[in-house]
Amino acid sequence: MSRALEELKRDFEGELFTDSTVRKLYSTDASIYQELPLAVAIPKSKADLKLLIQFADKEGIGLIPRAAGTSLAGQVVGSGIVVDISKHFKEIIQTNSEEKWVRVQPGVIRDELNHHLKQHGLFFGPETSTSNRATIGGMFGNNSCGSNSIFYGTTRENVISVSGLMSDGSEVTFAELSKSDFAEWLARDKSDLQTQAMQQIATLLSSETNREQIRANFPESNVTRRNMGYAIDELLKAEVFGGNELFNFCKVLAGSEGTLFLATELKLRCHNLPAPNSSLLCAHFRSIKNALRATQIAIRHPIVRCELIDRLVIEGASRNTALRDAAAFFKDDPAAVLLIEVRDSRADQARNLTESIVSELSDNGLGYHFPILENEQTDPIWQLRKAGLGVVGNVVGDAKPVTVIEDTAVSVDVLPDYIEEIDRLLRDKYQSPCVFYGHAGAGEIHLRPILNLKNDVDRQKLRQIAEDVAVIVKKYNGSLSGEHGDGRLRSEFLEQMIGSENYQMMVAIKQLWDPNNIFNPGKIVDAWPLTKNLRQSFAADSTLETTLNFDSVGGFRRAAEMCTGSGDCLKTELSGGTMCPSYMATGEEKDSTRARANILRHAINDGFGKIAKVQVKEVMDLCLSCKACKSECPSNVDVAKLKAEFLQSYYDSHGTPLRVRAMSYWYAANNAASVLPRLANFFARDLSFITNRVLGIHQNRKLPRFRKSMINWFEERNRFRREKGKSARKVFLFCDEFTEFHDSEVGIAAIELLERLGYEVMIPDHTESGRVPISLGLLRKARSIAEENVKQLGSVVSQNVPLVGIEPSAILTLRDEYPDLVRPEFREASTKLASCTFSIEEFLVRELDAGRFGRGEFTGEPKTIFLHGHCHQKALGTLGDTVRALQIPKNFRVKLIPSGCCGMAGAFGYKRENYEISMQVGELVLFPKIRAISDNKDAVISAPGTSCRQQIMHGTQQRTLHPVEILRDAISDQRQ
Repeated sequence: MSRALEELKRDFEGELFTDSTVRKLYSTDASIYQELPLAVAIPKSKADLKLLIQFADKEGIGLIPRAAGTSLAGQVVGSGIVVDISKHFKEIIQTNSEEKWVRVQPGVIRDELNHHLKQHGLFFGPETSTSNRATIGGMFGNNSCGSNSIFYGTTRENVISVSGLMSDGSEVTFAELSKSDFAEWLARDKSDLQTQAMQQIATLLSSETNREQIRANFPESNVTRRNMGYAIDELLKAEVFGGNELFNFCKVLAGSEGTLFLATELKLRCHNLPAPNSSLLCAHFRSIKNALRATQIAIRHPIVRCELIDRLVIEGASRNTALRDAAAFFKDDPAAVLLIEVRDSRADQARNLTESIVSELSDNGLGYHFPILENEQTDPIWQLRKAGLGVVGNVVGDAKPVTVIEDTAVSVDVLPDYIEEIDRLLRDKYQSPCVFYGHAGAGEIHLRPILNLKNDVDRQKLRQIAEDVAVIVKKYNGSLSGEHGDGRLRSEFLEQMIGSENYQMMVAIKQLWDPNNIFNPGKIVDAWPLTKNLRQSFAADSTLETTLNFDSVGGFRRAAEMCTGSGDCLKTELSGGTMCPSYMATGEEKDSTRARANILRHAINDGFGKIAKVQVKEVMDLCLSCKACKSECPSNVDVAKLKAEFLQSYYDSHGTPLRVRAMSYWYAANNAASVLPRLANFFARDLSFITNRVLGIHQNRKLPRFRKSMINWFEERNRFRREKGKSARKVFLFCDEFTEFHDSEVGIAAIELLERLGYEVMIPDHTESGRVPISLGLLRKARSIAEENVKQLGSVVSQNVPLVGIEPSAILTLRDEYPDLVRPEFREASTKLASCTFSIEEFLVRELDAGRFGRGEFTGEPKTIFLHGHCHQKALGTLGDTVRALQIPKNFRVKLIPSGCCGMAGAFGYKRENYEISMQVGELVLFPKIRAISDNKDAVISAPGTSCRQQIMHGTQQRTLHPVEILRDAISDQRQ
């Protein structure tokens, strides 16, 4: 097989990976399954796909089509070749505004398609919670629905035609057919596979017996979400079988999970842009049942969405930095909240309809609190709802909400009784709490019993719960698969749910379309047992000794296992946010946050030996430690922390590279260089072609300019003005290693600003922050630095006289890393120090709010400031204070640059091997925005981070200012 794969690789235009590392990264999706594939293919063309089909047919192996890899039922997990179409099949081919359709390749991301369609006044309706990374091909394969399906329908209803490859490699197109068109297919004497498929379906569905079996055993027609097996019931609506619609085989191919066909192009039905005014009712309830009874009332009205979130989802959101404020919106601990959205061209009409729903709910004694949000106010609540999958998975410990019965759908008419019966089953028989959230208006609630799949007893419960719930779903004439599909999780129950006769029709379809079973085997028909290849069963019990404290998440292993695989890190720059910069630049799975957590989990399960560590390092290398995952990942997977811990372990077993050791002495080297800064600059900058080669720095970079120590400046100045600046208001300034030696002008501006506002500035004894060794993974060295600072600062810093810092990455280290870095005997003092430590912008806002100075002390002149926030500020939720601080002068306006990471990330962007990726990250959003802004001569650009300012200068030749420089210069003349 190895030889055969090498031969395939020679003819393959795209990429074909057979190494262990990449195969491990593609061994899981967002489900509970894990299986190592034979290889991973990244095809570049239809010719590549044909080669793969020929190879699979000849060798008798499966092809597993994959896009974003967010499947919840294990659809893209298997032992064959994973075929990832998300990288190259991304073309939007044609848009027809008049006829309202668009032709796309399957790798186009749903939200990016709508970004394109917006200029045509159109959009594609179905909206999954993963819409910023879900591809059209994945949505088609799964028949995705999303929160607005009660208004726009499922993917199946919005596909006009699809082109692609059948199992014999033939190129075909399936589209709408009239009666006469269909009759032509039946009259053909050709024996090609497409003709055989058309004739087979005609034979199967022309039988009145078969039609009766379908009507009797498929879910009721008012169950709008039905994703079990092949949707042959949908074809009964065609006029050729007595219905009133055109025949379209796309109805069956949508939701077939890549088991019949490989799509290469889709023609989609588009809609006019939604009405501009949104009114969102967030109705609070004391019970799930009352919320579902309210749903029955809500859907009688012309609403767009009706979504349920329960207490456990809100609690999960409250543990997430990015969602915490949205979670705080909910009042008095509701058992459930129903999100009911109305849209209209007129704001008053939307509001009136929402209020009428409130009146009806109140009249029926349903709900206790009815806040209404409008337009952009609704965004944080919808972000919380979309993050539901991730936030319910961020529970500490091995027992997690498990995807096993999360996709059941019934008629809304019976939804309250159905959910009550499921809840009673889980509570009484299995003593298992359950998460309830999802698409109440469409009759689908995502149910997640909490189980520990590392435990044999709970693995057995998994099967028993699936079996019991299947019986209940059948009792209510519902669908076991509503939108997430059958996959490996539910296919085993398909015959039970639709009856043997209907199941045999599906077997016949699969056998004709794919006689050698090469397309995604083991899914839908001839299924594998649902408990085969469970991901958590691979996790052996072990305890790893770490330098950082991981107790808050149950240890190092569990910190990696927090990743659910939901792929929130697979965003492009068009989606906004920061996570994950390297993935945004490369589009490679191995450069995603998910991949880093996954490979680390694999390494731990494999014993964390030397070879496994090499694989982890390969995947971790392009992590910029931006910390965006700490807040933007709904599951709070902190890969920056995991990376630092891993690197220390890697160095212990493989040795610490010379360059890493040299960089770790950055503070000492700077201290020495500050004595003779001109000489230091000559060697570091004028002779950079030598220095860079020695240190492994890219030839296009120059080290920051060395300056005289700012602390020396401060002490010399104070020697001559000891009585000046004395004030009852005192503040300690943390003179970080970057400000002290490279950005002394920023430090001086901070001191002058504080003194002009009436504060006595003191610089206490302390050493470097430890940011550099932490980023390098030298945690034991960083620990000694942290403990030294805790000893020196802990005894003097207090809430009355706090510690204020200038460089975000340095001062926030004391808040974020120190409490987990120091030994137990220093932890209490470190936590206390962290509570009294602020960025200078946070401090200024706090003091303004306390009335210790006023906005009138600053200039009244107008100024527009464009702000690029530091990654650590975004991750730790302090960027808002920077915006507020810059708006202290009453006529200053701040516009956030919608950039993610700048790409420098401390030493990362200096390294020779990282330079290109560093610049690619900058070019995604930041550099183009800066260049556009710089055309405005009155614009002021601000960046709190020293690395950010260096990167912007390098990439755009544009100077940027720290906020304190802008505020210092804005102090009015009388204060000076």
